[in-house]
Amino acid sequence: MNIRGQGQAPPGMMDGIGVPVAPNPISRKKGTGVRAWLLLDSTGQKQVVEAGKHAIMRRTGLPARDLRILDPLLSYPSTVLGRERAIVINLEHIKAIITAHEVLLLNSRDPSVTPFVEELHSRILRHQGAAAAAAASDDSKLGKVYESEEVQSRERKDEDEDPNPDPEVKDQSKQNDIQNGDGMKILPFEFVALEACLEAACSVLENEAKTLEQEAHPALDKLTSKISTLNLERVRQIKSRLVAITGRVQKVRDELEHLLDDDDDMAEMYLTDKLQQVHSSSASSINDDDDDDVHHLDVDDSIPPEISLEAAATAAASDEDNQHDDRLLVGVSRESRASTTYSTTTKHLDVEELEMLLEAYFVQIDGTLNKLSTLREYVDDTEDYINIMLDDKQNHLLQMGVMLTTATLVVSAFVVVAGIFGMNIHIELFNSDVAGNREFLWTVGGSTAGTILLYVVAIAWCKHKRLLE
Repeated sequence: MNIRGQGQAPPGMMDGIGVPVAPNPISRKKGTGVRAWLLLDSTGQKQVVEAGKHAIMRRTGLPARDLRILDPLLSYPSTVLGRERAIVINLEHIKAIITAHEVLLLNSRDPSVTPFVEELHSRILRHQGAAAAAAASDDSKLGKVYESEEVQSRERKDEDEDPNPDPEVKDQSKQNDIQNGDGMKILPFEFVALEACLEAACSVLENEAKTLEQEAHPALDKLTSKISTLNLERVRQIKSRLVAITGRVQKVRDELEHLLDDDDDMAEMYLTDKLQQVHSSSASSINDDDDDDVHHLDVDDSIPPEISLEAAATAAASDEDNQHDDRLLVGVSRESRASTTYSTTTKHLDVEELEMLLEAYFVQIDGTLNKLSTLREYVDDTEDYINIMLDDKQNHLLQMGVMLTTATLVVSAFVVVAGIFGMNIHIELFNSDVAGNREFLWTVGGSTAGTILLYVVAIAWCKHKRLLE
């Protein structure tokens, strides 16, 4: 017995007026756009989230065209895109979205991605531990300095400065300036994840190139020693794999080179800095709004006491309207000021950290490409050598053909003599006496000697003309 939902009608079911009810196409397509994403946050926690395209777009702020790059059903080349709130990674088997505090991995169930997931998880845990240790160390070292300079810093502050900064912005800026025990700045979370992706992709390509090189050299040497159909087929397959791997490596190299040549694209990948800038801009605008409110309150308190109640009510109403208009203007100016500060900071970000990170893997992928180029040159040299050997054998065959053709031509003269004497003609050479037999032998021997002489002369002439070696 099949149990059906209340919103579905069985095939052939009629409605109240006898019209057949078609199956609901919406229920048939339900869940087709939902995929399983592996989510790793900045604390190292892992969980599998099933979400559709629109949910991912709302979570990461990415447009639909960027999500199509990660679609496993479509074939897109290796791509690294920096957007406002996320970084899109499509490198070989890695398809991920990196934000300032989490990583969304699409094909986490792929066996080839499992080692990358474990490596990324360990990197995130190490990054979190290093950041916490560095923060504790900095707090202990700088505690006395803050206490000694607290009085001086308060005296140097102006009255217009914000006395209550946003604690979230303060903590984020403090985490961004955290350094480890060696004095080196700890990379932001998005750069840690990006480095793991680049290392995994470059390592996979380098291992494939090394494996191909180990298989190619013996096959090429064996083909050089013995040209056969089996050896030629093996070299053909190796060359096809070489062309495919070279194209993939070249695409990753071009993508890294494009990022290194464009500072704006690298600046877009500073997700933590952009998030801090947005928070600081919003906090400063809120403080400006509070200052404006205090200013309006001071103006209201300056009303003389001799004003009548009716005038006071009218003035209060007009002040309230003015305050409302001023707040609207302050809100607009706040958004414009935040966007202006964000764009200016983005354009003038110091991209040295990301540039050094990308350059390291650019050198690695360029070395892999050089290794493949060297292997390609070795394959081309082997092909040239094989072609030379084949040409040499073809020349030997042609020479043999010339010699055989010359021998056939010379023997044809002897055949003519034999044909003439084979006719039914009565001559004295056919007599049965001893003299006739002697003349017959002289005729056959002379014809044979003449044929051999003609062949030698023909071969000598061909060598003189360099038709034969």
